[in-house]
Amino acid sequence: MKGYKHGVNLGGWFSQCDHTKERYDTFIVESDIEKIKSWGMDHIRVPVDYNLVEDKDGNYKEDGFAYIEKTIAWAGKYGLNMVLDLHKTFGYSFDSGEAEEGFFDRKDYQERFYRLWEEFAKRFGQYSDRLAFELLNEVTKKKYCERWNRISHICVERIRKIAPTIKILIGGYHNNSIEALKDLELPYDANIVYNFHCYEPLIFTHQGAYWVDGMDHDFRMPFASTYGEYVKCTKENIPGFDAGMDGYEQDKVLGEEYFENLVKEAVRVARERKVDLYCGEFGVIDLAVPQDALAWYKMICACFDRYDISRAAWSYKEMDFGLSDEHMAPVLEDILKAI
Repeated sequence: MKGYKHGVNLGGWFSQCDHTKERYDTFIVESDIEKIKSWGMDHIRVPVDYNLVEDKDGNYKEDGFAYIEKTIAWAGKYGLNMVLDLHKTFGYSFDSGEAEEGFFDRKDYQERFYRLWEEFAKRFGQYSDRLAFELLNEVTKKKYCERWNRISHICVERIRKIAPTIKILIGGYHNNSIEALKDLELPYDANIVYNFHCYEPLIFTHQGAYWVDGMDHDFRMPFASTYGEYVKCTKENIPGFDAGMDGYEQDKVLGEEYFENLVKEAVRVARERKVDLYCGEFGVIDLAVPQDALAWYKMICACFDRYDISRAAWSYKEMDFGLSDEHMAPVLEDILKAI
């Protein structure tokens, strides 16, 4: 993933938003892209909902494609590469409030998905030297694994007829979990990249998150907590969720070995299949103490560097994780050195 080592997400611009012209025109402007370049980033990940480019009947919206074209142009102007991420497709969303609405069962919804990616390939495949495609954000349930492997394979085949060399990112179930990588289909060709997201330990990165079922919105915890404290707090705030900390000395403070063990299976799979790894999202909620967020970024990014894992932090602004927001100002410079 040369040219995609250090990036940031533009969440909330063309995705997870109210989809109005005002939002598209004002949430991110050219000066933001210039700032991201000044941060030392080499790429941006741009989440896009199907709503930007399709109406409810699947007719294409030219103004939506124009926004993507403009973003690619801005990225090129400032020497940034770009990942075009389809965050939501018709009939499917990772958001629990919307969820899966037939995409994995209905051939017509899948055909609409294929056609949209063919359209992206026709319009933007020419930028393959500085643009990558991400087929779909965060497949949720493991039961969709076999169907998703089939769908993604067909989609890649159809893209390849138009854009034969563009990099294509594919993630797996449990919201692009690391554990899902081993169950992805073998890479279609040399330009397939395995994509995962990493917000572990979830009880730290999502402390107090209003959208996490069972979470006490007033809950806070320091990053430098023991494994036992992480397990206890997870049980209390995310019922039924496995903290993934069995086998650690419970009175020991969480350290680098946690992230090493977290990624080792993904690294093994990637080496075995000769495929690159990309972490498309990682970050800490803005409710955490900024200095604790910095400690987390330093530790996880040191692990990414050790195994040459490309990545994009979530997120540039707002979205409960905004790096450019005032809350992060005291530690931003040091976080950017780590990312």
